[in-house]
Amino acid sequence: MEILIQLVVNGLLLGGTLAIISIGLTLIFGIVRVVNFAHGEFLMVGMYIVYLMHHHFGMHPYAGAFVAVVVLFVCGALMQRFVIQPLLDADPHIQIFATVGVSTALLNLALLVFGADVFSVKLNDVTASTIKLGSITVVTGQLITFLVSIALMAGLHWFLKATFLGRAVRATAQHRYAAQLMGVNVERIYIFTFGLGCACLGLASGLLLPQYPVFPTVGTFFVLTTFVIVVLGGLGSLTGAFLGSIIIGLIDSLSGYYIAPDLKEVVYFLIFIGILVLRPTGLLGLGRGSE
Repeated sequence: MEILIQLVVNGLLLGGTLAIISIGLTLIFGIVRVVNFAHGEFLMVGMYIVYLMHHHFGMHPYAGAFVAVVVLFVCGALMQRFVIQPLLDADPHIQIFATVGVSTALLNLALLVFGADVFSVKLNDVTASTIKLGSITVVTGQLITFLVSIALMAGLHWFLKATFLGRAVRATAQHRYAAQLMGVNVERIYIFTFGLGCACLGLASGLLLPQYPVFPTVGTFFVLTTFVIVVLGGLGSLTGAFLGSIIIGLIDSLSGYYIAPDLKEVVYFLIFIGILVLRPTGLLGLGRGSE
């Protein structure tokens, strides 16, 4: 029983880590209606930024995350303005090829600049410590990440529902042409939203770096699971992305122990396919923008 509780706790904490990455992806799709296949590479860029801030300036990864948030917001806004915006009325596969092109360019740029070496951050502070709750052990860094993911979810919900800009974002998600008739500058909303979705990755970068090393293909390590989570929860649903992250985190933890570590991806892909057969829109997907 104690092992089961520990596995559930580990799964919940892993789900919180995946949630921060997934929220940015589903936010972009829910508003701009573009699947960003460069999402993993933006995460990689953010982790390199946080690493460089720590290595050259001695900044704690959590402090370096603020730099990554700003840089990735700007990068996302520029990508939307100069890559996606001209293709908004093109066929969806053209948009996909464009984001794949950005992904390939960023990956090869990282290989050119940093090589294939693996870099990590060694910390001896509270983020590397553990908390004992009876027989249950919790890594402090993972707990902080989980709490930040909940705060990010709550903050985005408040922003979308309680602010003028947030209501403009929701209106654009529901019907961009109607939003334009109401005076909303849809192009600026798209640029802001794409930047915001990438900025979430900047936050994730600072939280992940104390736990995971950074290398050019690190984004691929996370993004495949992230796409499963976003589709599982329902494309465009922030709540669905968080719920899907928790489900995948639990499946990953439990199947890795009770079945085999090498087969845990097989398990959650099978469950993923089963849910899509029963509910093609995902658990909370409504066929429209962010909730």
